[in-house]
Amino acid sequence: MPLPQTEQPGRLQAELMSRGLRMTRQRRTILSVVETAKQHLDASQILRKARKIDPHIDRVTVYRTLTLLKRHGLVDELDLMHLEGEKHYYERRPQRDHLHMACLRCGKIMEFESDLFDRLKGQIQRECQFHIVVTRMEIGGYCSHCRSMPPT
Repeated sequence: MPLPQTEQPGRLQAELMSRGLRMTRQRRTILSVVETAKQHLDASQILRKARKIDPHIDRVTVYRTLTLLKRHGLVDELDLMHLEGEKHYYERRPQRDHLHMACLRCGKIMEFESDLFDRLKGQIQRECQFHIVVTRMEIGGYCSHCRSMPPT
């Protein structure tokens, strides 16, 4: 299963501009990196990719931009079962909520969308009278490759 779907750069920029936020060259670069990522990226990976486009981008700018995107509900911060210690990853907020499955042996991350998950969220909202804004679910286990390997 693929990791986050990439999209054409511009949606995050348009969202922030529609909220009256200034769009600097460096911010546009970081947004482009996040939008076109083919995998979950941590802040260091975002910084490395952004510096390939604009060598003047610094770590503080990356963290401030990620904080801004989180505050506006445009990206999610994930710990992905803490497979790599306290490292956090970022992905643009998807149109549809999904589950993250992390292989505890090889570290592979897979995403899964389900109508059943959508129905469960609806049931929770109805029965608990709770308006869900953010849903995150991580499942730890073993991928098909690692499941077939002998235990270590």
